[in-house]
Amino acid sequence: MTDFTAPSAPDVDAAAFAAHAAFARYGASDAAIRATLLRGLAEALETHRDQLVPLADEETCLGLARLNGELDRTAFQLRGFAIQVEQGAASVATDDPAVPGAPPVGHPHLLRVRVPLGPVAMFAASNFPFAFSVLGGDTASALAAGCPVVVRAHSGHPACRARWPRWPRPWWPRKACRLACLA
Repeated sequence: MTDFTAPSAPDVDAAAFAAHAAFARYGASDAAIRATLLRGLAEALETHRDQLVPLADEETCLGLARLNGELDRTAFQLRGFAIQVEQGAASVATDDPAVPGAPPVGHPHLLRVRVPLGPVAMFAASNFPFAFSVLGGDTASALAAGCPVVVRAHSGHPACRARWPRWPRPWWPRKACRLACLA
């Protein structure tokens, strides 16, 4: 296996600064861009299944059947978030009109609006190289919300993590999204 080294402090800083720089554009991106990104990630996982699953099995010894199921689950989650984004779940506004009187009966007018908050740091789990790793549900939900993501990949599956940046990504929103993955 290849020797993988932990990210240095400058690596972490560079990833965080890149995610911060991408936030203004990606946070303001529309549902179509976010949904396309999420579906593209799901498709890329499935397209590279024949390389990723055996590699994950070599690193984790979890078995091909379980890992194929986990990859399917991850692709399903990514597509599910894409659907939610298209249906407006990431930008829902809840308007609660004022009710006269003192609390607990009365309350002022309340307006809750979902907005992306900024870059998200995500730490991958060791026992799920797909579902709770670089492209798992936590990453998918942050990307669906409009937040760039910096992922600290688990040391238990570094080769699997190292494969994803090499994928061709025609659906990637250039200069608008940053998914930085640290080994």
